[in-house]
Amino acid sequence: MAVLSFLLSMLLLFVPTAVLGFGNGEDYVRPLPRKTLSLSWPWQNRKMSSGPHQVHISLAGPKHMRISWLTDDKSSPSIVEYGTSSRKYFAFSEGENLSYRYLLYSSGKIHHVVIGPLEDDTVYYYRCGGQEPEFQLKTPPSKFPIKFAIVGDLGQTDWTISTLAHIGHCQYDIHLLPGDLSYADYQQHLWDSFGGLLQPYASSRPWMVTAGNHEKESIPFIKAGFQSYNARWKMPYEEGSSNSNLYYSFEAAGVHVIMLGSYTDYDEDSDQYTWLKTDLAKVDREKTPWLLVLLHAPWYNSNWAHQGEGDEMMAAVEPLLYAAAVDIVIAGHVHAYERSERVYNGQLDSCGSMHITIGDGGNREGLAFRYKFPKPEWSVFREASFGHGELNIVNATDAFWSWHRNDDLEPVCSDKVWIKSLAASACRRNDLLYRRYDKVEVAP
Repeated sequence: MAVLSFLLSMLLLFVPTAVLGFGNGEDYVRPLPRKTLSLSWPWQNRKMSSGPHQVHISLAGPKHMRISWLTDDKSSPSIVEYGTSSRKYFAFSEGENLSYRYLLYSSGKIHHVVIGPLEDDTVYYYRCGGQEPEFQLKTPPSKFPIKFAIVGDLGQTDWTISTLAHIGHCQYDIHLLPGDLSYADYQQHLWDSFGGLLQPYASSRPWMVTAGNHEKESIPFIKAGFQSYNARWKMPYEEGSSNSNLYYSFEAAGVHVIMLGSYTDYDEDSDQYTWLKTDLAKVDREKTPWLLVLLHAPWYNSNWAHQGEGDEMMAAVEPLLYAAAVDIVIAGHVHAYERSERVYNGQLDSCGSMHITIGDGGNREGLAFRYKFPKPEWSVFREASFGHGELNIVNATDAFWSWHRNDDLEPVCSDKVWIKSLAASACRRNDLLYRRYDKVEVAP
């Protein structure tokens, strides 16, 4: 018996748990990993381009969109022409530009131009810097339903291409990415190849991102962190009264989305904590009944990978989110998928947030196969496969969440659940909130 126990322990330690058939979703047998896309010399500059490239768009306040792109021609103007018919531009906007150096690497000219005001749920055609090609985008709707595509830890592998292809078929309005974008990891040319890989998708729908650990790229005494990320992926932090591109919020239709930074200060004396407290206090749940939060390092994680890395942030910030009745918290970092019940302080709680870990976009480091047993009471579904999530918010009270593994056709839901918003629940009663957390100020 002792020998059998020892052999079982060794099996659990070294064999991917998905092969062992434990738990919902964990009995799935996935194909072998695909290869990483070819890499070049770490400090090689991007290939020169005659026109705008690495085009991506993001929301920039109500009825406005930020168009971002690079050019190798330093004299190229930072202008965007746009209109509702192809080749017929009735408006243009001028913006800002910058470039940066990173050791032996020199970036192209990075342009950021805000256009608008724009009509909701409308297709616009646009051109960057007065040059071809023409792109088109669709603005999000102003009313429900609204659909988000969600995936983290994207990277640049064959699995990434599969994930993007699936996302391209799901007819989303906004893409949310909770950190770890290019996996450049100091090799700056990989930011350029990543921008080219995303352009067909990120040039047509807004991509809203937050930073992960692979965006740090800091070199002690030489380079501060997040230089490349901040230069290339400017988010609407100024529009949301934040003083950092690493945390911000925005609204779309009836949804208030908060993007937090797992790798910048978050304790009660920090700027991020103060900003978050103020931002939550401003949320009008009559106008925006759904409240979502994204960050990189998960707080509820039953995978052995990255255990406990979100604990300190959770201790500081979770009471704020609980008091504000945040509906869903979405994280990446762990290269697998997991969905929880509503939970708070480690326990099931009908007023807590649903937590989703979705760091399964296609990174080069592979999947995180090993899960902890027994499975925590709050964990509903977990599986180590590449895939993406879709959040279809149907109306003020109901939303449908689904997770789609890359091995299946995009319409196949490997995990799905209907979710009720907490906006109309007793969870937001002011007397209850103030009694529990006298330091939390939440708008009535």
